[in-house]
Amino acid sequence: MKIAILSRDATLYSCRRLREAALARGHQVEIVDPLSCYMNINPASAAVHYRGELLPHFDAVIPRIGPATTFYGTAVLRQFEMCGSYPLNESVAITRARDKLRSLQLLARQGIDMPVTGFAHSPDDTHDLIEMVGGAPLVVKLVEGTQGIGVVLAETRQAAESVIDAFRGLNAHILVQEFIKEAQGRDIRCLVIGDRVVAAIERAAKEGDFRSNLHRGGCARCVEITPRERVMAVRAAATLGLDVAGVDILRAQRGPLVMEVNASPGLEGIEKTTGLNIATMMIEWIEQHARPGFSLKTGG
Repeated sequence: MKIAILSRDATLYSCRRLREAALARGHQVEIVDPLSCYMNINPASAAVHYRGELLPHFDAVIPRIGPATTFYGTAVLRQFEMCGSYPLNESVAITRARDKLRSLQLLARQGIDMPVTGFAHSPDDTHDLIEMVGGAPLVVKLVEGTQGIGVVLAETRQAAESVIDAFRGLNAHILVQEFIKEAQGRDIRCLVIGDRVVAAIERAAKEGDFRSNLHRGGCARCVEITPRERVMAVRAAATLGLDVAGVDILRAQRGPLVMEVNASPGLEGIEKTTGLNIATMMIEWIEQHARPGFSLKTGG
């Protein structure tokens, strides 16, 4: 097969591993910077151009689109879908997952447990917003934040009011969530491919922090997940329409809670921690599902 990897940086670990895995299985691979693509949106001759040339047909496209390029990156992916390429995660599913509010609403509609969450733009009653999620301590998140950036733990009501008012002054959309103290700065990252969890690690925040993101200095170890956690991770990915997802789960006293669903999960931490070849599993999924004459069943 001919496979395109949509990525702005071919040197990134995940991009390199996916390329290596595809080449090892006999596929042709091209890494394409989505921001260097431009499109002919024409029903008779839909096409993607790249750096002065018309791109050939690709049997499959692997989107490794960062949050900063979601809008244009998913537009490019849609164009490949129009041209008949099989997407490892459809454009519409990626946009669902990147919209934190929409993704949480979809998960809640399916009855998937999560921390109590409030959403606001310019709350006139900060006190009521704080009470709605159970009071302090609580977590305030910028809707546009990623990898732990724009996430603040407010340990007291006064601190919570100050943080919310500060974000309000920035004219920013914010999420306010209950703080799951018993998680002790740890979460479970479940890597979902299709209808199963293929790997899981426990991530722990560095000392003095509560964010477990590995990009923020956290550490990881292998972990056994419960059947309930396994079902929850698969349901969360399916709810957003993702074939590949990183589902982050907190272990609370009342049971597991989905914190976030990542549409472009990094492979470095989970591969190095577990020793599993996740990249090859992703290529095998493409081999099983990409086919001539592919067309999407979902709409935009």
